Amino acid sequence: MSSARPALRLTGVSKTYAAAGAAPVAALRGVHLEVRRGAFVSLVGPSGCGKSTLLGLIAGLDEPSAGSIEIAAGAAAGASGVAYMPQRDLLLPWRTVMQNATLGAEVGGGDRAQARRRARELLPAFGLDGFENALPHTLSGGMRQRAALLRTVLLGRPLLLLDEPFGALDALTRGQMQEWLLEVWARLAASVLFVTHDVEEAVWLSDRVYVMTRRPGRVKLSVDVDLPRPRERRMRAEPAFAAVEQRLLEALLAEAGEPPRGASCGTRAQEHPP
Repeated sequence: MSSARPALRLTGVSKTYAAAGAAPVAALRGVHLEVRRGAFVSLVGPSGCGKSTLLGLIAGLDEPSAGSIEIAAGAAAGASGVAYMPQRDLLLPWRTVMQNATLGAEVGGGDRAQARRRARELLPAFGLDGFENALPHTLSGGMRQRAALLRTVLLGRPLLLLDEPFGALDALTRGQMQEWLLEVWARLAASVLFVTHDVEEAVWLSDRVYVMTRRPGRVKLSVDVDLPRPRERRMRAEPAFAAVEQRLLEALLAEAGEPPRGASCGTRAQEHPP
């Protein structure tokens, strides 16, 4: 990793929720991870392991019970360095694509005219040219997700937090959206922390993948994805791709209580102690 300060650094982050009349619930315990500037990093793990909780902490929607979160030049979590896209697109049904896209500028007191100009510039890249006046109910699932990501990008933050943005899409649309996201990310030169349940998707998109344990979630494994960019579809059939995918699946299967299936992948991986 570069010696430069990363876009995001989590050090020993834990989160415990108090429960009335019951024992406290530990959602996260001692999470350490980094996202270097300009990198695409994915987070995978079992359902309920705290992936979305972690994004909420980074976005400043909640505070960690312990540990530290450093964003960009040492800013606190939730500062202007982060834009967060939750699992659902959350487009306002009475607002057009353009009006939804520029909502952040309105709410944040930014320059609305500048936001509209920037949105018009990006509409073709987001596959929404000609749909700026369309209402959400007239859009396909993929178009809704692109509109939601456009709204996120227009916040102008150097770190994007994307929580399973393609989880509800069909396989064909999902594949198309993955390729489109890589093109947009390369153009924006932003840093990304991407949550997914799909290991193949994580490998295809990422420079590094972190695997989390069952609750309380912690980082069990990190794997650098040493595949060249730009990524091409044929890479999915190559041994190097399969090796990374296998290593991640082995770690996830172990969390599910299944025995390991054998061979080491030969990728650069780092185990994280409990």
